[in-house]
Amino acid sequence: MATTVHERTEAAASGGALALEGSSPPDPGRRNTAVLVGFTAATNLADGVMKMALPLFAAQLTGSPAQVTAVSLTLTLPWLFVALHVGVLVDRFDRRRLLWGASAMRLAAMGWLTLSAVTDGITLGRLFAAGVILGVADVLASTSGSALVPAAVPEAGRERANTWMVGAETVGQEFAGPFVGGLLLAAGTGLALGVISVSYAVAALALLLLVGSFRPGRPAPDAPRVSVNSRIAEGLRFLWRDRLLRTLSVVVAVLSAVWGAWLALMPLYAKQVMELGPQQYGILLSALGIGGLAGTVAVTWVNRLLGARRAMFADLIGTIAMVALPALTTNIWAVAAGAFVGGMGGTLWSVNARTITQRMVPDGMLGRYGAAARLFNFGAMPLGAALVGLLAELGGMRLAFGVFAVATAATPVLFLKNVTRSALRPR
Repeated sequence: MATTVHERTEAAASGGALALEGSSPPDPGRRNTAVLVGFTAATNLADGVMKMALPLFAAQLTGSPAQVTAVSLTLTLPWLFVALHVGVLVDRFDRRRLLWGASAMRLAAMGWLTLSAVTDGITLGRLFAAGVILGVADVLASTSGSALVPAAVPEAGRERANTWMVGAETVGQEFAGPFVGGLLLAAGTGLALGVISVSYAVAALALLLLVGSFRPGRPAPDAPRVSVNSRIAEGLRFLWRDRLLRTLSVVVAVLSAVWGAWLALMPLYAKQVMELGPQQYGILLSALGIGGLAGTVAVTWVNRLLGARRAMFADLIGTIAMVALPALTTNIWAVAAGAFVGGMGGTLWSVNARTITQRMVPDGMLGRYGAAARLFNFGAMPLGAALVGLLAELGGMRLAFGVFAVATAATPVLFLKNVTRSALRPR
């Protein structure tokens, strides 16, 4: 197995909680899983609220669609500009301390906005600055958190840990975050920002309960110094030269482009073509999130029944259905069914892909690999959104969905050829 699993469970481990003399944690893997799931839940709840709040604050300050959209983009654009450099950091420094660094950045941004809200008021410039800080913190936290899992959880428990972490992300981003955000913003801007700050602070404190060592292996003292750009190139070469990892990255780029296209075009398609009202459109979007939750509940059972490879293949079929059905019908229940299976398949893919890569990628490469893989993911979403808009302008919205369905239909061939049972065996 290429991944290095640190099994130091002494209570005196760096940053770990102190245990009573003569006692030791009964199951550090379960304890660490609980801490990581709690951290993921708290931060994604706060992130979900922020993704709703920042554009709303901007809309109260300006009527320019471009400026409001630009504020939203500050939360995601850092993935395109700093992800690869963050990957180098994650492979050089203690990953728990990097998570604390991300939490400090989040708290600084939230404290600044909260102070502004209760004093001289929030400005558009402050929203841009805070959004960039939060976006960079998200890159740092996501990359560090994913790379930390193999050191925190033994291999036998990683599927469970990844399942609950993906579930926490889905609940926080798709359901609880927007709902709680609406309630908090209705109660007052200062209260909303304060509660978000508390969530980030609680999540950071929870990391004290992790047991183990989370520093990647250091190079030999006589090893030559390697530049940051060389380390980035090494990570990209590692991803591209491995047929399995390269295939997973290419497939996920296509799937992410499809998701970006679906999310970008569906609001207009639902209104103009399907002629849905706000309540019906809410049902359609809820099907996507409910499918994600169903995948969280069912992934262990599906993996036992079908195996990880077939479960991931099911996501490809579900994504094809999600994007093809709007091209074929305007029936809300059919389109909602496609959204449900797409959301469920997305969870099946995420859990299994994380578990596979955590097993196969060396510990000293997890940060750079994770950053490069996420670059494929997050970079493809805006490209898909832009392309589907162009296709819809030229040939209509149903044609645009159809083109993406045809493109997605090519992924099962690539997947079955390269993601084989032998390729998935531990190395």
